[in-house]
Amino acid sequence: MTAVTIPGVEHAPTTHEPLLSWVREVAELTTPDEVVWVDGSDAEWERLTAKLVDAGTFTRLEKKPNSFWCASDPGDVARVEERTFICSHEPSGAGATNNWMHPDEMKAIMTELYRGSMRGRTMYVIPFCMGPLDAEDPMLGVEITDSEYVVVSMRIMTRMGTRALERFVDADGTERRYVQALHSLGAPLAEGQTDVAWPCNETKYISHFPEDRVIWSFGSGYGGNALLGKKCYSLRIASVMGRDQGWLAEHMLILKLTSPQNRTYFVAAAFPSACGKTNLAMLQPTIPGWKVETIGDDIAWMRFGEDGRLYAVNPENGFFGVAPGTDWHTNPNAMRTIAKGNSVFTNVALTDDGDIWWEGMGEPPAHLTSWKKQDWTPDSEELASHPNSRYCTPIEQCDTKAAEWDDPNGVPISAIFFGGRRATTIPLVTESRDWQHGTFMGATLSSETTAAAVGKVGVVRRDPMAMLPFIGYNAGDYFRHWIEMGKRADANKLPRIFYVNWFRRGEDKRFLWPGFGENSRVLKWAIERIEGTAAATETEIGWVPGVDDLDLTGLDANKEDIEASLRVDPEEWRAEIPLIEEWFDKIGEQLPTTLRDELAALKQRLG
Repeated sequence: MTAVTIPGVEHAPTTHEPLLSWVREVAELTTPDEVVWVDGSDAEWERLTAKLVDAGTFTRLEKKPNSFWCASDPGDVARVEERTFICSHEPSGAGATNNWMHPDEMKAIMTELYRGSMRGRTMYVIPFCMGPLDAEDPMLGVEITDSEYVVVSMRIMTRMGTRALERFVDADGTERRYVQALHSLGAPLAEGQTDVAWPCNETKYISHFPEDRVIWSFGSGYGGNALLGKKCYSLRIASVMGRDQGWLAEHMLILKLTSPQNRTYFVAAAFPSACGKTNLAMLQPTIPGWKVETIGDDIAWMRFGEDGRLYAVNPENGFFGVAPGTDWHTNPNAMRTIAKGNSVFTNVALTDDGDIWWEGMGEPPAHLTSWKKQDWTPDSEELASHPNSRYCTPIEQCDTKAAEWDDPNGVPISAIFFGGRRATTIPLVTESRDWQHGTFMGATLSSETTAAAVGKVGVVRRDPMAMLPFIGYNAGDYFRHWIEMGKRADANKLPRIFYVNWFRRGEDKRFLWPGFGENSRVLKWAIERIEGTAAATETEIGWVPGVDDLDLTGLDANKEDIEASLRVDPEEWRAEIPLIEEWFDKIGEQLPTTLRDELAALKQRLG
């Protein structure tokens, strides 16, 4: 690491003048004790993790190599959507689903918050790349932060450091554009002041300036609020870039599916956070002869290739997965991945022998240290792990990663799945009639809220394409962009679109579908639909399989439950119509008329 005396950047490891100027400007504003350019080396990791252990932020895990446990401040545990802003020049640029503030006003507020905010701390400059470094046009960014936790997490989640910085200036001296991401914990230290294990600030802003491709974050050290390459860059800013340049940035896993006949398909799937994306991305099929390999578990950037097909790239380098519920039954491949170490575990429980535990991992030990750093026993009234606790681990060590996981050209997508968590109404799987109808399905996707965001859990809300918190511009324009992408393409080469719901419940509240590895049976049916070998029934909402159309061989489940999971109840759907109308009214004038046409057609079919 190269230390730089403030405010100069004379010893900076780059000649990229706009970057140097910005670093100098931020250092003068935030007044850190020193400026360090991150290099991404093993020695740097060892130095920073040791510093975090000394600070009480990290506890070294005896049972997992090169891995650490940490607990956040109880007030800094999830995305803070009410403090997340899209600062377009006009309110219409943000639309009805985003919080908006004029860029000048937001920058004035946050500039004062940043003033002196890094006093007593080190300012780290993290050059990083979203997606493969060897891409023809690498998607570069720089995050400036005063958080060592962010630096080590970004090392796992992105391609960062010296290797990324080398792509900022071409051999001919051309300086590449990059996304500016500024982050501060908002916890300056006075001389002699003792630090806390998890510094943060009650005042929080996560602000995006889409026209400038700039992100400013203040006050939170947790997750997508602070790891600015993730939701902020890869979804909110990238969605605007995709709109402007003709591609899609989506909250989707990408998996590779190989049939017993050795035919390969790639599937993208959009589910809200904590609804099973990682489990599906690492699926262990229960049907003999089928194989799933992992491309990515959270984000897909999709562009049309020269052959007219839609190709997807995973911009991330690691998994930032929800821990509770992940176990040897639900996701054995994730468990094997984290067992290899090189990981950071946040807000899970710590065992007395130096390992981690969370709800869902079987019987708990007799004693744990909870995520609140309190003694915990099975008799304790509170959970040992926070419901949004996370593991952060490299994709590279995942046994099921596909050979194509970091291919800069991406993989051709055959099917797109939308899905949410609904106890009623939505059947196990529905195939859309065409791309426009599939866009309608995605635009009206609904799900019960989870602990991944601050707020009440279990409330049904519309979450279009599982992107509600992540669309970086007007949602109506976002839907129009989806429709226009379909219109520009050869309809025969577009991915088929399906809508799934693993979470439908019976009258006694039990899940009707066993889920997890059994979801491979739904994937198989979808692939057979693409191949033209599987049957389905046309219903008011799309094409739905009957219980005999799914391969249920060897499935230990009640056939009546499976039938109930596939049922399309016109009464339930008639009750859904006014909720969709209310949602479309909220989007307002920017809603494409084609989506209102789809709604009118649905109403007519329901009678």
